[in-house]
Amino acid sequence: MKLVPLGDKVVLKQAVAEETTKSGIILTQSSKEKPQYADVIAVGPGGMVDGKEVTMQVKVGDRVIYQKYSGTDVKLGDDEYVVVKQSDIVAIVED
Repeated sequence: MKLVPLGDKVVLKQAVAEETTKSGIILTQSSKEKPQYADVIAVGPGGMVDGKEVTMQVKVGDRVIYQKYSGTDVKLGDDEYVVVKQSDIVAIVED
């Protein structure tokens, strides 16, 4: 299966949560916080969304930071994704 986003939606694959702290303490599953950065897997076409012209500013392969409680969690097979509006993305991480 393949996710194809519509309008101004972006499909993200969340980064893996840290297993240990910097000091070496191993975190349990319940104490791990989901990271707010992810890799862009698919990007919608943009266009007219709610009467406004939307130009997509992210592209597949970008690493982005998105708002904490935004998006819809989707599970396809063993993979988990987050589908967000482009406006929920706050920054692109550049190397």
